Amino acid sequence: MKILHTADWHLGKIVNYVHMTEDQRLILDQFIDIVREEKPDAVIVAGDLYDRSIPPKHAVELLNNTLTTLINELQVPVLAISGNHDSPDRLQFGSELFRKQGLFLDSKLKKDRQPVTLYDDDGPVHFHLIPYVEPAEVAQVFEDDQIKSHQQAAAKLVEDIQDRFNQEERHVWIGHSFLAGGMESESEERLSMIGGSPYVDAHLFKEFQYVALGHLHQPQRVTRDYIRYSGSILKYSFSEVHQKKSVTVVNMDEKGHCEIEKIALHPKRDFQIVEGHFEELLSGDAADHHENYLHIRLLDDGQLVDPMGKLRQVYPNILYLERKRSASNPEMDELEKVKRRQKLSPADLFASFYEDIKGDELPEKRQQLIHQAIDEIREKERGQ
Repeated sequence: MKILHTADWHLGKIVNYVHMTEDQRLILDQFIDIVREEKPDAVIVAGDLYDRSIPPKHAVELLNNTLTTLINELQVPVLAISGNHDSPDRLQFGSELFRKQGLFLDSKLKKDRQPVTLYDDDGPVHFHLIPYVEPAEVAQVFEDDQIKSHQQAAAKLVEDIQDRFNQEERHVWIGHSFLAGGMESESEERLSMIGGSPYVDAHLFKEFQYVALGHLHQPQRVTRDYIRYSGSILKYSFSEVHQKKSVTVVNMDEKGHCEIEKIALHPKRDFQIVEGHFEELLSGDAADHHENYLHIRLLDDGQLVDPMGKLRQVYPNILYLERKRSASNPEMDELEKVKRRQKLSPADLFASFYEDIKGDELPEKRQQLIHQAIDEIREKERGQ
């Protein structure tokens, strides 16, 4: 069976106030061309179809057009799950009706859930669609209040699959989670919960024939070739500048052994970091393509008049402009501190603020209250 694995479309994404919809439309057209060429038996989208719980109209239209082409025109089944950026309630609407058309979209966990089973010449392949869920949701479904972490939640789900289904047959896990050992970048929101760890041990999935993951944006394997993140379809931050975006093609034989190939995706506008002196940059030769999304570091020491305006006449898609940090410049030291804080999780950021104001560490009891408040806000944002 041939499977095409993708994830983390993040439709509706805005990067530094720039809407990425046109770039996403072009890359999804390229993705559809790959589906036409490869003729897979199934397409997997492992979460984060949208970038936020209430996506803009143009993002909804783009997803609708893409899925319609895949299912109606190319007649390939699409197996998708919700990620931590998606609203489970909104994605769940109409899902039972869509299944009859070949769109299998799971956004909520159910007790005694059944896999999507597809057949090839060698028999059945069972696809277990596990949407992003908080540990408390798994605890509620299985009536087990001992489940407190993402690791415990994943272990319970794997145990349930192994108990209820024939392990001599071929099984594929489709999930959206943070596997320990995976390489992350700035644009991924760290999965978290009160008092627990977001990480899941990849060893849990060793008995599956393939594990199709979403959440981490860099294409990568984790401990084994068949436990794999496909990565996002586009770069969404300058921390991903050196990544090569792709979709993953999986050819599974009758015994469940997988041959894996990555097919590169080529955006119209790439992300690029450029350094140079102002006058040199104005020549127009600094970027690989003048329409690339640029992070520019200026090496000049003196005062410059409207550098952003002038540089944008040459490079229209500058997203970030800075002076390269000087070791003896206290203002740049302070800027570097601010940038470091921008990378902190919401809970860590509040703890840092508390320490600055109070001159003492945030007490553990108050940490729990902050985590609880953040989780409640996230649940509301996801429409739960």
